[in-house]
Amino acid sequence: MISSLSRDAKFTDAKILIVDDEQGNIHVLERMLSAVGYHNITSTTDSRSTPDLYQSMHPDLILLDIKMPGFSGFDVMNALRTLEKESYLPILVLTAQLDNETRLKAIKAGAKDFVNKPFIMEEMLARINNLLEVRMLHNSVCSDKKSLETKVVASSQELHQYQVEIIHRLARAAEYRDNETGMHVIRISKLCERLARGLGLNDHECHLIRHASPMHDIGKIGIPDHILLKPGKLTAEEWAIMKTHSDIGALILSGSESEFLQMAEIIAGSHHERWDGSGYPRGLKGEEIPLVSRIVTVCDVFDALTSDRPYKKAWSAEDAITEMENQSGKLFDPHVLRVFITLLPEMVGISQQFSDSSQQIIQAQRKTS
Repeated sequence: MISSLSRDAKFTDAKILIVDDEQGNIHVLERMLSAVGYHNITSTTDSRSTPDLYQSMHPDLILLDIKMPGFSGFDVMNALRTLEKESYLPILVLTAQLDNETRLKAIKAGAKDFVNKPFIMEEMLARINNLLEVRMLHNSVCSDKKSLETKVVASSQELHQYQVEIIHRLARAAEYRDNETGMHVIRISKLCERLARGLGLNDHECHLIRHASPMHDIGKIGIPDHILLKPGKLTAEEWAIMKTHSDIGALILSGSESEFLQMAEIIAGSHHERWDGSGYPRGLKGEEIPLVSRIVTVCDVFDALTSDRPYKKAWSAEDAITEMENQSGKLFDPHVLRVFITLLPEMVGISQQFSDSSQQIIQAQRKTS
């Protein structure tokens, strides 16, 4: 009979823990299990050691006596329930007490099945196999679930990365229309993120502004070349058209469920507002202007002043800050500007690292590689 049962023993690598205060019962169970190929068997007559044994070996099945002195099988199950709240842990109760009250109490405590004492070998092995099959199926489902969750996270991260890349490429495409290298949007991204951290924004908000700020001038796509690229001073009519790039940008970015694009819409539509209310397009004043837009305004002006343009040479950082301080409380939020100035060495470092000439060097290296 044992040989026929061994052919059904699909899970002989399973870890089995036997808890019984009678050493004789343990010997019987160990011989029975070993005879059909089970070899990862641990046993104890000290029921109080069960929680520690469980944590060290993580058994696939516990054969548990109910009636034990001091720390009963019910106590063991209650202790295990506090340790294992998610995994399916088969507990096969060994008892001579088969009254309904005992069975119900054991089921509520965590028992999955019962075996009467004295043991009937065929019944014992069949119930063990059944419980282990459920255990292994549960483990397989959990493994598949974790694998799926990992794939979903990886896919989400990949999608997020694609989204960020598209945003930056679109911003650079717009910037290339009036900026030869397009490095301006990269500098703005880095400068705005650093300033946001200096102002105490949380990691998520800093991450958003890092990737939303490059879209601040996306509305330039809608400005005719003869105005956008005009080397001289714009007429009043041309300037009126130029100022519409804020509304155009906000319109392009509107209606999205993406947090990046929602923030980018805010920035595009209000980064030309001025602290004193004299900006455009809506004449917002003070804290009516979103903080992210006030951040971009400071970084955008600093980058514009310290960069070469067709109509001017780059200013030194010191000259740029002097001019910007003159505009504190007018163009700029005074607090945002003060924080920017405290970070000036880092900001200069960012500007130098991502300068227009650095992009030209990279392009030259690619051509020769």
